[in-house]
Amino acid sequence: MGYELTGKGLNEAMEEWAKDYAIYGPRRFENGGRFSDTDCIRYGEVTSVDEIVFDQKSEFSFKEVLLPVSEVLFYYTEDSVKEAEGPKKGALIFLRSCDLHGVKRLDEMYLHNGPADSFYRKIRERVKFVLMGCERECTNGFCVDLGTNICTDYDLSVDLAGDGYQVDCKNEAFDDLLQQLCLRQKEVVPAYVTETSVRVKIPEGIDQRISGSSMWREYDSRCIGCGRCNFVCPTCTCFSMQDIKYTDNEKAGERRRVWSSCMVEGYTEVAGGGSHRKKNGDRMRFKVLHKFLTFKKRAGYHMCVGCGRCDDICPEYISFSDCVNRLEAGMKEVAANDSQ
Repeated sequence: MGYELTGKGLNEAMEEWAKDYAIYGPRRFENGGRFSDTDCIRYGEVTSVDEIVFDQKSEFSFKEVLLPVSEVLFYYTEDSVKEAEGPKKGALIFLRSCDLHGVKRLDEMYLHNGPADSFYRKIRERVKFVLMGCERECTNGFCVDLGTNICTDYDLSVDLAGDGYQVDCKNEAFDDLLQQLCLRQKEVVPAYVTETSVRVKIPEGIDQRISGSSMWREYDSRCIGCGRCNFVCPTCTCFSMQDIKYTDNEKAGERRRVWSSCMVEGYTEVAGGGSHRKKNGDRMRFKVLHKFLTFKKRAGYHMCVGCGRCDDICPEYISFSDCVNRLEAGMKEVAANDSQ
């Protein structure tokens, strides 16, 4: 069911929803940017639709709502272990089509890739999604080529329409309130991008031989291994575990799951001091092939959703889409080497 609402009407709806859900959306944090006196657009709790930024891409994804940067899993004492409680409220998240496709990737990793992760599931089962329509392409995005520019799997959609909003509702639990607050009912189709300036071409028949291409060596010196690309990515899922001992009793403490990155030095270190990927180019290779080769073999679709945030955030101006477009030449290189 579709509805047309004023800003006041939508804010009244959000006020009612806030009784059951913590509402998150891309909002502006003044002076919170990477440089002096610059703002940052990232996800945070909102109380009004006026706080939500509709006309710019958020620098960080929605991911930290489902996967907190630092998440306590359980508390322990000398003789007991207690699992941490989940959030007391559910969550209502405003996000764009590419990010909503990212939810599918996170679900694959945490719910279907072996035994389900109970901590992720505890949060995920109480989350509803509000699709934000995209009227124009974003910088560095290539969602169209990956088929993530359109999404129909949402609870609500919200599009700006002049001074008001157009809302499509697919969850009957929200219908009664929207009917009371709307100006009129009408058919609503969320806006979506149909073409992007940045294009990617993923070669057919790419296989593990691409690991032997010389293209990866360029990133040994270009990449500095900061991991920013992983942290802003809506589909990266690497983490490490930390045991925190309490100062007043070292036999009590907590275990936390903390974001980590396959791109940083030390992530692949094993007992005895060995490391599976010592060079930055090897880490870049692992990340790219995980997004476009190994994950697809298992799940049937690419892990990357084409949001372009990795290009936006890289301090060395490394283009992920450019790297993907070089895979075809890399495959030809290794095929030629095999034939010699």
